[in-house]
Amino acid sequence: MSLSESTLKTADLYDIHEEALQVCSPVLRHYGGHHAFHGAIATLKCFEDNSLVREQLEQPGQGRVLVVDAGGSLRCAMLGDLLAQLAVDNGWTGVVMYGCIRDSVEIGEMPLGVMAMATHPRKSVKKGMGEVGGVVEFAGVNFRPGEWLYADEDGVVVLDKPAV
Repeated sequence: MSLSESTLKTADLYDIHEEALQVCSPVLRHYGGHHAFHGAIATLKCFEDNSLVREQLEQPGQGRVLVVDAGGSLRCAMLGDLLAQLAVDNGWTGVVMYGCIRDSVEIGEMPLGVMAMATHPRKSVKKGMGEVGGVVEFAGVNFRPGEWLYADEDGVVVLDKPAV
């Protein structure tokens, strides 16, 4: 079975690449306007400080997915509508947040894949703390820059190379 770009589904990817892919534990929910999205991974690790999220989303996304290890914090939002709009404007395909977002109604209307643990009205601090570009780990997966993330209604999987 081969897949075209338009028919990439995580269940099919699992069936084809079972030994080669990683599957996220189901700890994330969809919040963006696109529930199916994929792209090369860019990573960020930051805790309750979204300064570097803004810096990354201000850069050309080139169809990538920003994967943010926010430490699983449920105490503040790390992405809101303004940053999500930056992602759209700069060509990011999606944001996967191991933490919270806010402005979920507005984000749900944007042409962007957004997955997060929950929503929270509190904004984060801005101290410029965090690490860009390393391996981040959450939900049972090691996310490495340059690997490929695929998300849809069934979940999130990661492959070390594009599926097609």
